[in-house]
Amino acid sequence: MADISTKPYMLRAIYEWCTDSGFTPYLAVKVDAATTVPMEYVKKGEIVLNISFGATSGLKMDNDAVHFHARFGGVSREIYVPVNNVLAIYANENGQGMAFEVTATSNEASAPANADAPAPALASVPTAPAEKPAPALSQIPDDNDEPPKKGGRPTLTVIK
Repeated sequence: MADISTKPYMLRAIYEWCTDSGFTPYLAVKVDAATTVPMEYVKKGEIVLNISFGATSGLKMDNDAVHFHARFGGVSREIYVPVNNVLAIYANENGQGMAFEVTATSNEASAPANADAPAPALASVPTAPAEKPAPALSQIPDDNDEPPKKGGRPTLTVIK
């Protein structure tokens, strides 16, 4: 019988500990061709994902992969991470968790090891345009006992 990896069981255990303790579980992932993540958020071949209940939809942590839907820039994206690509799972609030060694995927294991060869480039998706900055505080109406104007953009009025 083949050895069964303890890694997916540890991932599920740390996730459960985080949620039971009121912490936000984060997953650090090595990105390669086997992962499906938004490439515009990948830095140095890695990405950190918030996998809390509020940040994900349909989270499933199998023995082979972690997959779910999450919003990035307001757009729902499907995320697929092979268990072998998980670098760490930890609580964002205190950093407690567990780090793992990343094992070579079948594509990497079959390729000859050549230290002189450049690392494969990751495909990149263009980033979304920057949002307009918030208005300066001087543009927000002050408390001058005038009724709010109808129409236009809603404003917050301080009530004493």
